Formats: sequence, C-alpha cells, structure tokens
Amino acid sequence: MTSLIGLGEFEHIVLLAILRLGETAYGVTIRSVIAECTRRTPSRGALYTTLDRLENKGLVQSAFGKPTAERGGRAKRYFRITERGHRALIETQRSYQALLAGIDLRRGVHVRTIAS
Repeated sequence: MTSLIGLGEFEHIVLLAILRLGETAYGVTIRSVIAECTRRTPSRGALYTTLDRLENKGLVQSAFGKPTAERGGRAKRYFRITERGHRALIETQRSYQALLAGIDLRRGVHVRTIAS
C-alpha cells in the first residue's frame, strides 16, 4: 500500500495551475491561471505560503530565472512539479473520481450503489 500524500483543496489547485503552465509557472502566472479557471483570485501571501509548503513537502521545486530590468533587477522564481507532486495529483484525482462514481451532480443524487 502506498502512502497517500494529503493535499488540501488550494494545494491541489496550485499544483494543477503549475502543471498547466509548464515552464512559465511563476507567481504571477500561477495566480492568473487560478483566477481564470476557478474565478478565485488568491492573495499573493496565500499563494506564496502554499508554494513554500508544497516545496517543503517535496511536491514542487523552485529555481530563480535571470534578473530582468523590468522587474528592477529581480529574478522570477519558477516552479515545477516533482515526481512526488505528480503522484500526489494522481492519488487525489483517483480519490475524487471514486467519490464521484455513480453520482449525478446535476440532480444531486447517488444513482449507483457502491459494490462492497
């Protein structure tokens, strides 16, 4: 039995945004994708706290790009999902799919009994 990596809802959303963005995933773009796809705009503090937590869990890695003049000489911090992060997404999606099996969300009913 594999050890399930617990993901909170916002951690899940952030990981999916990073995956969607690929090599262009840094704070501003991650926040934009989340806003576009979920109609929620997280605060910068909430986003960076979550990114740091995901990095501490080994689910993402970050690296700084080259400093740019338009950013006042500061470098962007890019994020990528690790293999562990990818497995966490797969495990979370499997759990959601198992819970959704047989449920008609439009009608709000369970239309199929789970086999024991």
